[in-house]
This record gives sequence, structure tokens and C-alpha cells, in this order.
Amino acid sequence: MQMTIHSLEEKVLEVLKEVHDPEINTVSIIDLGMVEEINVQGRVVNIKILPTFLGCPALDLIKKNIETTVEAIKEVEEVKVEFIYHPSWTSDRISEAGRSGLKAFGIAPPPRLMDTDGSWHVDCPYCGSTYVTMENIFGPTACRSILYCKNCKNPFEAMKPISTLM
Repeated sequence: MQMTIHSLEEKVLEVLKEVHDPEINTVSIIDLGMVEEINVQGRVVNIKILPTFLGCPALDLIKKNIETTVEAIKEVEEVKVEFIYHPSWTSDRISEAGRSGLKAFGIAPPPRLMDTDGSWHVDCPYCGSTYVTMENIFGPTACRSILYCKNCKNPFEAMKPISTLM
């Protein structure tokens, strides 16, 4: 059964599912939980986005991709994208589809729960093993770390958990 999209806000939400993280093409900004608000005023669309990390170098590209994608909707005359920092983005905002997309890309999703001492543990995205070690807390981007699976012998990246409780 095909769902009919009626409102412009619904159309915007639907096309934003096609705007992917510039470095991780298996996960959308919707699945990462970055879209905080969509407000439609006539033919003007205002979108508020929560960056996953302050100073993320991909923000300009994400903004351009959002504008280009939403402007392709025939009813849209103008798109305004604003990055906001309150509420803070947390890794808890990642949807199940986002967690699956990260794993498909070879990045372990952040753990849902952290230990009381602030430590965190992830499973290998390749074999599911818990027998992993942290190789370097600093990965290729500020939001990822490098780990190593002692079971399947693969290095992999993991998204760092970010919580308002940290």
C-alpha cells in the first residue's frame, strides 16, 4: 500500500531521508537524529539541525545538501537551514535504521548504556564479538574512535557515545 504524502512538511521530511552523512553514505541525517525541527511558512521551509559534534567539518556540506534536496520540491521557494546547539545532540537520537546503517558501513554504533564509571563497550560490527580493544580514542573524525576485534582480527571504527549525562 502506497502512502500519500499530503503536507509540504511531510514531503520535506521524506526527502531529508535521502540526505546522507557526507562521510557515511549508509546513514541519513534523519536516522542520525540531526533534524530537530521543520517549520513551513507558505513556500519557505525552515529547518533546524543539531550537529553531531561541535566544529564538525562537514556542516557546510550537510547544509548545502539539505538546501539542494529540499529546493527540488516544486512547492518550495526558499530553504533556510540553521544549526542549533540546544538541545544538544546525543547518540541516543540515532534510530534503529541509523544504527544498522552505521554497522553496514563498518562502524560500530555507540552503546546505548554506559558503565557507571563512564566507560563504554561496543561489539564488533563485522562478527558481533565483544572481544574488542580500543586502539585509539581519536579516530578519523572527532565523533569516532578506532578499535580492534580480537576475534575476527579486523580493525574498525566506533561512534563515540555522547550523552547529556556525561
